[in-house]
Amino acid sequence: MTIHGTTILAVRYNKKAAVAGDGQVTLNNGVIKHHARKVRRIYNDRIIVGFAGATADALHLSERLEEKLERYNGNLVRAAVELARDWRTDKYLRRLEAMMIAVDETHMLLLSGNGDVIEPDEGFIAIGSGGVAAQAAASALLPHAEALGMDAKQIVSQAMGIAANICIYTNDVITIEEI
Repeated sequence: MTIHGTTILAVRYNKKAAVAGDGQVTLNNGVIKHHARKVRRIYNDRIIVGFAGATADALHLSERLEEKLERYNGNLVRAAVELARDWRTDKYLRRLEAMMIAVDETHMLLLSGNGDVIEPDEGFIAIGSGGVAAQAAASALLPHAEALGMDAKQIVSQAMGIAANICIYTNDVITIEEI
C-alpha cells in the first residue's frame, strides 16, 4: 500500500522517542490545508500514533487501536497484532486506506492494512510520500547525533525539514510528540 500526501517519521535515540508529521493536506493536485495534526497521543498519553492516508480511516484505526490497548492493558505489541488481524479479516476495515506508526516507551511499530506489524531494526521508521526522504535523513543524522548534540526530537525535526525540501506532498509545518 502506497500512501501519498503526508510524511510521518519516528526516531528512537538515547531512551527517548519522537514522532513527527507534516501538516499538509492535499486534494488531487492542490494543497487545501497547511496545519493538520497527523500525530497524536492516545491511551492516557502513553502512546504516540502518526498516520498517513485518508483522515477518517486513520482516525478510525487510531480509535480501534486505543480500544485494543484498553483491552490488553496498554500492551502495544499485543494490541497492534490484534488490530492488524482485524484489519485483514473485517470486511469494513479491509477497505480502509491508511498506515500508522505507533510508539511507546519501548516499542516502535508500523501497522498496515496488509496485516503488517513491523518493528524496525534501526531506531527509526517512516511512512507516507515523503517517508523515504525523512527516513534517509534520519539515517544520516543518527550516527552523528551525539557529536551534534541532538536528541530524538531534534533529529526528527531536521529530518522532516529535509523531507519537506524534497517531497512536494510534505510541508514544513511539523507536529512533534515525544516520549
